[in-house]
Amino acid sequence: MQYRDFGKTGIKVSALGFGAMRLPLSGENQVDEKRAVAMIRHAIDQGVNYIDTAYPYHEGESERIVGEALQEGYREKTYLATKCPVWKLEKEEDFEEVLDEQLKKLKTDHVDFYLLHALSRDRFEEKIKGLKLIEKMEKSEQMEKLSILVFSFHDSYDVFQDILDYYDGWDFCQIQYNYVDLTHQAGLKKD
Repeated sequence: MQYRDFGKTGIKVSALGFGAMRLPLSGENQVDEKRAVAMIRHAIDQGVNYIDTAYPYHEGESERIVGEALQEGYREKTYLATKCPVWKLEKEEDFEEVLDEQLKKLKTDHVDFYLLHALSRDRFEEKIKGLKLIEKMEKSEQMEKLSILVFSFHDSYDVFQDILDYYDGWDFCQIQYNYVDLTHQAGLKKD
């Protein structure tokens, strides 16, 4: 496996990560948990050390299944990423409640990468600014519930730049990058 420096984090992650958004199914939208756990562990055994999941994946089951897969010493071999469902938050206290729920499902006391999920202009203005989520993330970082402050993004380049400029402590961001349409969402900036 090849490993790469992960931005300014000081961490080396595998060039290939394991995303738990589309786990194997058995029947009507039910995850084949046994196969999914085996797949995740096989990937880790082959050197994959970046595991990515999120609150809504597989109707909330992905985090629980990833948590199962990371038992028996596998958690110590990985960098774990999950995402905060910012659309679900209505008041400031919701951040801690959701994070604690996620940690319980993941069977861990911390996540390495905690992303504010699927930011757009509206979510940035209403949720990130309005509910003071940066401050909540920093507090959780101090409590060692999370390590790296991150966001994932789904909007235009100007919104992307606004979010970057708003907070200089971002460790990285996750964007959709379309090789066919390089100007889609954050893509490549047009001159």
